[in-house]
Amino acid sequence: MVDANSTRPRARDIGIDIGVFRPGRWNAITDALGVVVGHVTLVEGDGGLAPGRGPIRTGVTVILPHSGNLFEEKVPAAAYVLNGFGKSIGLHQVNELGNLETPIALTNTLNAPLVADALIEWSIKSNPQIGIGTGTVNPVVGEVNDGSLNDIQGRHVRKQHVFEAIAKARSGAVAEGSVGAGTGSICMGWKGGIGTSSRVLPPRRGGYTVGVLVQTNFGGALTVNGAPVGRELGRYPNSADFPYETPGTGDVEGADPEGIDLEIRVREVDDPDGSVMVIVATDAPLDQRQLERLAKRAGLGLAHTGFYSSNGSGDFFIAFSTARRIPHGSPLTAKAEVVSNDAMSPLFLAVLEATEEAVINSMLRATTVIGRDGRTVDAIDIDQLLRVMGKYNALNWSRVLPPWGSME
Repeated sequence: MVDANSTRPRARDIGIDIGVFRPGRWNAITDALGVVVGHVTLVEGDGGLAPGRGPIRTGVTVILPHSGNLFEEKVPAAAYVLNGFGKSIGLHQVNELGNLETPIALTNTLNAPLVADALIEWSIKSNPQIGIGTGTVNPVVGEVNDGSLNDIQGRHVRKQHVFEAIAKARSGAVAEGSVGAGTGSICMGWKGGIGTSSRVLPPRRGGYTVGVLVQTNFGGALTVNGAPVGRELGRYPNSADFPYETPGTGDVEGADPEGIDLEIRVREVDDPDGSVMVIVATDAPLDQRQLERLAKRAGLGLAHTGFYSSNGSGDFFIAFSTARRIPHGSPLTAKAEVVSNDAMSPLFLAVLEATEEAVINSMLRATTVIGRDGRTVDAIDIDQLLRVMGKYNALNWSRVLPPWGSME
C-alpha cells in the first residue's frame, strides 16, 4: 500500500530552514532553467513475495536538462562515484566526453538495463541515424536496490513506463517521497524516496541557480539541521550495541522529558547499507572539470544528514549545466565561457545546502509503505521529529537571516 498523493510537509513548511542561501521559486531541481522531471509509480499487489509477479513497489523517475533533442543538443556534464557498490549505466562516457545526451533515468537495480534499453529506443525514434550515419548513444541510468519492499526480480519497469515518464516530464513543482524511483526505497530506518531542493546565489555571486534531486536509499544516523534525530529516536546503526541515553534520564527505557517515546530507541536499523543517487543541475556556465568538483561537494550535504557511505552503499553523483548546448558533430574547435575557479565556492555551498535539504524532503514527503511479505516501513513521525528539533533549537533559522538587499 502506498499513498502517492502525500499531503505531508516539506522541510520549510515546518520551520526547518537549512543553510544561508535562499531556495528558488519551486525549491526544486526544476529551478535550473529548462530542467523537467517526470515520474511513473508502480504499485500492485499485497502479501507474500512471488518472485517475478509481485508485490510491486517501484517506478522510474526521469530528469531532462531541456525539452529539445538531447542527442543533437547535448549539455556539459560530469559524474562522480563516492562508493561504487552499484550498477549505474553510462557514467564512464559522461566523464570521458564531458556531456550528457539522453535523459537521466532513475529506477531499481535489476531494472537498470531495461531502462537503458528504453532510453536507447527513445533516442533512436528522434534520431534515426544513430548507429547508422552517426555515432551510437550513451544512455544514463542510476539505481538503488528496493528489494526490501519490491519484487525486484520481476523488473516491472517496462519501456512504456520510461516513455510515459518522459512524456509526463514538466517544470515547476516536483512530486516527492514515495513516488517514481523512490517508491520502494528506505532511508536511515524510515521511508525514503525522491527529494529535491534548490539554491539561488545572490546577484554579486553570479545569481546562478543550483538544483538537486535525490533518490534516497541509504543507512546512517539521521541528523536534521544539526539535531541528532536518529540518535534521539533510536534508529541508527549499531544501536543495540550502543544504546543512547538521553542526558538526565539514565535508563534508555525511561521517559524522555521532551515527551519522546523511548521504546523505539532500542530498535536496530535493519541494514546500514543501501544507495543514493544525486542529480545536480545548474545554470552556471561550468565545464566538465568544474561540474565534477560540484558533484563531489554534494557528498558533503549527504554527510550533514547522517549519511556515511557504508560498504554496501552505491553512492553516485551526476552534475550538468544548462548554460550552453553542445551540438552533435561539433566543429574542430569550440570555445566556452565558464565561471572562474575563484568564483566556485558559493556554488559549492549551494549544492551542499540543496543536497542536505533534498534528503530531508525525501523523508518528510514519503508516506508509510507496506511492501512484500507485509513488511512495513513507516514514514518519519513529524511530531516526534519536531520535538527533537525543538530540543536542539534547530527550527526557524531563517528568521535571523538578513533580507536579500543587505547581502548584495
